[in-house]
Amino acid sequence: MTGITAYLNNIGLFLESCTWATGAVVFFLGSCIGSFLNVCIYRLPRGISVVRPGSYCPHCKTPIVWYDNIPLVSYVLLWKRCRSCRRKISFRYYLVELLAGSIFLSLFVYYGLSSFFFFYGYFISALLVVAFVDFEHQVIPDEVSLTGILFGLLFCFVFPGVLDEVNPRLALADSTLGVLAGGAMIYATGTIGRFVFRREAMGGGDIKLMAMIGAFLGLRLVIITYFVAPILAAPIGIILKLTKKADVIPYGPFLALASLIVILFGNQIIQLVLGIH
Repeated sequence: MTGITAYLNNIGLFLESCTWATGAVVFFLGSCIGSFLNVCIYRLPRGISVVRPGSYCPHCKTPIVWYDNIPLVSYVLLWKRCRSCRRKISFRYYLVELLAGSIFLSLFVYYGLSSFFFFYGYFISALLVVAFVDFEHQVIPDEVSLTGILFGLLFCFVFPGVLDEVNPRLALADSTLGVLAGGAMIYATGTIGRFVFRREAMGGGDIKLMAMIGAFLGLRLVIITYFVAPILAAPIGIILKLTKKADVIPYGPFLALASLIVILFGNQIIQLVLGIH
């Protein structure tokens, strides 16, 4: 539990050295990023540009004015309804903004404005988009996974310390191996599943997502992610099979959650598996 202890110690140091205003600003900026992630979650699976037009109500298409688009605040002040058509605003908008704000504040507390802050900030933001899109539409946007692979490789080369390397070439090699191993493991799983169950077991989106995860986590941790994800997915799959007769569940959210667990506890999991104390 070393990671948790270090995080709690960092919270103490943060509260001693920084004002509440600093934390509030970081949280608010993170929630603003969450607002943009909501745009991506809604528009990417529908093939709509995430840049233009500006924010609008998904029901009546009325443009949203700035004071109705303040992260977290506007949702509450509007009583969860569009000002124009009075249709309900999905709770997902509030949830994503809250998660993004909390995540960026946590990263700032732990890493400060370091390369790790931006590295994991981008990575986890991409995972949030993937998780919510796949959960709702059973599709993983290539715009997220393929762009994420490129950014992961670039980040690891420019900031090799994120993979515990000093040499940029070694970090890039580890990231590249993570891409290849991540994609190959899911592809092999899909191939075996197709042969055994006579139907599609893993989609191409899952393959590209796992390759993206490998780009950010490197070879060792992407392997751990591969084994953690089915542990998370199996209970949900069994419940849905028994209650709703569902044969297929979106796997992206479980890969995303497994990645987050591995970011926090990956080294401890490796030590546990290898019996290292």
